[in-house]
Amino acid sequence: MTLGKLEKMNIREQWKKEDEDFTTWLSREENLNMLGDEINLKLKLVKTEANVGKYWADIVAQTDNEEKTEYVIIENQLEDADHDHLGKLITYGSGFDAKTLIWIFKDIDEEHRKAVDWLNENSELNLFAIKIELWKIDNSNPAPKFQIICSPNNWSELIKKAYEQKSITDTNLQQLEFWTNFNTYLENSNTKLKIKKPQAQHWYDFSSGNAKVLVQCVLSFKDNNIRCDIYISDDKDLFKKLLDKKIDIEKELGFELEWQLLPEKKGSRIKNQNNSIDLSDKTKNEICFSWLKETADKYLEVMPKYW
Repeated sequence: MTLGKLEKMNIREQWKKEDEDFTTWLSREENLNMLGDEINLKLKLVKTEANVGKYWADIVAQTDNEEKTEYVIIENQLEDADHDHLGKLITYGSGFDAKTLIWIFKDIDEEHRKAVDWLNENSELNLFAIKIELWKIDNSNPAPKFQIICSPNNWSELIKKAYEQKSITDTNLQQLEFWTNFNTYLENSNTKLKIKKPQAQHWYDFSSGNAKVLVQCVLSFKDNNIRCDIYISDDKDLFKKLLDKKIDIEKELGFELEWQLLPEKKGSRIKNQNNSIDLSDKTKNEICFSWLKETADKYLEVMPKYW
């Protein structure tokens, strides 16, 4: 058997600048998922270069849906860890009232590692110190590797307990069954939608190609309807820009939309709701799947022209 040679690369060869290169790369859905898998959190992008007073946070993410926002702040550093970036991370966390903070760096010395451990032991913060590395085998493409240096006390036990305590209702099981079958339908369809692992929840979201926008399929057994939304996170200006083109957008889509600014929330929603299907009749599921897929595909075809 011929074995390849594992070689560590200089991260600056891949990412020249922290903001334009590394932050842009990490903010993509698949890369946030990779980071989230490493620390057992589901991360969804809210905004990059988010304003905190006179400062700017590299990445603001959240761990839940828009109805219960729990912010996560990510500070990127393609050099060795230093006081400046740790201070910025704490400042950004206070600005968003975030309890979970992630500090990514090239390397860390013993003093800064002890400082992170001390904060985890003596505060209510959940602070991760993570080393970013790039590796390749022979002439392969470089592969990123997140190495956790510090993590909150008993983090794995806390996550496990949270999952164990989460009650799964009959409705949750219905939701999981619906989205699992929806996945099967998508796998056998011609679609641009990126299939994800189904969850026991009322929504299923897809990336749109715009970091601020999600395409969301939503299911309500209680109200007996389905809908397909454009959800815009924390960008009212983008919503208003699209609203100005309402007539053109709806004409090209071929259906009318409900436009919800949601002034009391950070996000905004544009939705198309279907009330004509009886969700209690599982023989109608394929009609639901077809409607959701066709609506979501139409969004992906039309909406990017306007943002």
